[in-house]
Amino acid sequence: MKEDKTSWVNFFQWLRGRGLDGVKLVVGDKCLGMLEAVGEVFPEAKYQRCTVHFYRNVFAVTPRSKAKLVAKMLKAIHAQESKKAKAVVEELRSMKLKEAAKKVEDGIEETLTYCDSPSEHWTRIRTNNVIERPNRAIRRRTRVVGSFPDGNSALMLVCARLRHVGVPQWGNKKYMKMKHLEAVL
Repeated sequence: MKEDKTSWVNFFQWLRGRGLDGVKLVVGDKCLGMLEAVGEVFPEAKYQRCTVHFYRNVFAVTPRSKAKLVAKMLKAIHAQESKKAKAVVEELRSMKLKEAAKKVEDGIEETLTYCDSPSEHWTRIRTNNVIERPNRAIRRRTRVVGSFPDGNSALMLVCARLRHVGVPQWGNKKYMKMKHLEAVL
């Protein structure tokens, strides 16, 4: 799937056509096409930027020698040990990490949207790992095979993997306890 706005609008409208409604939160990796589409198709939904992807963006402009310290600083913000994002930005600047400071300053708020939800759900909604994990498993298996004789054989492998993961994990379990959301709503 292309990552442009039109593709995402079509996908979200397809989901809405299949009965999806009441979307309150969308978690993503800051794909601009998706962000624009969410605003158009689900205007009432808030956006939560995946904290893992955000960290990777900050680490991309951070020297390896300082990555552990920067990780601790970011994790302190997200663990709600303190709401000192501005202090972290200033500390990054004092460490001569101007690009990392800019990324934190510009993007930290959209990584904290999950804090508006019940704390029992925070670990489930602050990242998009729920979809990343199966994607990694699929990539790992398709690399082993190498090339497929046709699209159907690739699709069969992907579907088999999703079924293997989905049936025991998602088949009869709820991802989140709705009673916490009902109390908020």
